[in-house]
Amino acid sequence: MTPTAKIDHVFAGGLGVLKPEGQRTGIFKRRISGSARIDVSGIVGDQHGDTRVHGGPEKAVHHYAAENYQRLAQAFAHCADELIPGSLGENISAFEFTELNVHIGDVFQVGSAVLQVSQPRSPCWKINHRFDAERMSMHVAKERITGWYYRVLQPGFIEAGDTIERLDRHTERFSIDQFWQVQLSHRPVIDDVLALAATEGLAEDWKRRLSERAKWLQQRLESACSAPRTPGDQAQ
Repeated sequence: MTPTAKIDHVFAGGLGVLKPEGQRTGIFKRRISGSARIDVSGIVGDQHGDTRVHGGPEKAVHHYAAENYQRLAQAFAHCADELIPGSLGENISAFEFTELNVHIGDVFQVGSAVLQVSQPRSPCWKINHRFDAERMSMHVAKERITGWYYRVLQPGFIEAGDTIERLDRHTERFSIDQFWQVQLSHRPVIDDVLALAATEGLAEDWKRRLSERAKWLQQRLESACSAPRTPGDQAQ
């Protein structure tokens, strides 16, 4: 049976200001009523405060699993009322698809658009400021409830109530959750890092970073193996 879900809400919008420093950010999205157009850069009219790390073709649309908000509210009770769909700056909110069953490279029909999972979201300090919760971004990362980004394979229109249907899968191995298990491991297996870097559909920036990490790990391993052993080591 083909996995499907329904869009609960679509969000986009302009820039807001984070207190207390006053940084401009696109985390304050507005709920969109009716149809929203998606092109290769994302939802038309959406904006980002720092385009060096947000937006662009490889981060065109951000999807966040609505189930995650309950977990966040339990962990951060003082701001539970504020932890509602859209408050983390996502573009699409829906139940059913989560970090556990969405994989790198998955292709989805979303409304009339076709989108491909390109990478997880990397939570940043702006989440902490948004909710006045010092460790929230760290918690999101540790629990691997980050959401994910799509690239746009086919522009189109989406709106609340539209079906999200998975069309294709390129890897059974690396869900968003499994991606983070490898990436966040202090000493990952080199073959796991290389396999993740080679996953079809993964954003090129992550492929480069993971390949460089695998190379560094291999060099460390070779250096440790070639280090001269002391007489005490040999006795052992």
